[in-house]
Amino acid sequence: MSAYASTVINASADEVWEYLRDFGNLAEWLPAITGCEIEDGGDSRPGAVRRLESPGGVFRERLLTLDDTSRSATYEILESPLPVRDYRALYRVAPITDSGRAFVEWSATFETGDAAKVRRFVVDQVFEPGLAALHGRF
Repeated sequence: MSAYASTVINASADEVWEYLRDFGNLAEWLPAITGCEIEDGGDSRPGAVRRLESPGGVFRERLLTLDDTSRSATYEILESPLPVRDYRALYRVAPITDSGRAFVEWSATFETGDAAKVRRFVVDQVFEPGLAALHGRF
């Protein structure tokens, strides 16, 4: 199963990436996250584990890759109140060359017993509100 969302932000790709590459700042811009703490591995380095608090429960995620050249990062969920397995996500920032703005996309693949419901939750409650909140920062 997969989920996807994207947006265009009125800032340069480099500005947006500089902010998004911080694996420990999710509580600053994702509305449903009330706390974010790096537990292990150092901030913004592959292997880092962050603990997220939300009204729905605790999430633990591991940063798998962080690539400044492609302005992308991947992470996996280690622990979650969501009924998912093998959750891997990618977020990426690309320049829009004719306007100087940034194209941001966020996607995930995962296994679940209730594909339509979980996909809708990930898109409607995580990706879209997060991308909308980024507009407020830039």
